[in-house]
Formats: sequence, C-alpha cells, structure tokens
Amino acid sequence: MEELNLDEKHSKIGKNVAKLRKEMGLSQLDLSLKLGHKSVSIVASAERYYKGKHFNLNHLFKIAQILEVDICEFFKD
Repeated sequence: MEELNLDEKHSKIGKNVAKLRKEMGLSQLDLSLKLGHKSVSIVASAERYYKGKHFNLNHLFKIAQILEVDICEFFKD
C-alpha cells in the first residue's frame, strides 16, 4: 500500500482548487468572499500550502458547490 503523505496531499488539493478556481474566472478574493471570509489569506495560504495552512473538509464542500464541481476533483493527481 502506498504511504500516505499528507503534506503532498494538502499541496495537491490546494493546487487543484487554484486551477479550478482560475478556470471559473474567480479571483482568490472572490472565492474568499463566497466562503464568508473578508480577506484572501485563507484561500491564498491554503492554495500554496503555505506554513502548513490547508483547506478543511468544510471548506472543500463549500468550494465544490461554488465552483460547481464534484469534490473528488480536488483529490486528483
């Protein structure tokens, strides 16, 4: 069985969110506001996995709804 590397998974999820967000034409601020945040710091940090910041499951469900994608899209290699 492949070893689970959470750092790699969180990084990949962040990159996939960024890719899909850009494809929808949304800025980090747009997505942050739709998530109910007033600044881009959460989205910006989680997309880059900066200092270990990552999206939680609640964020991913909301982002999937906002971007109109299946949540599984965030986990693809």
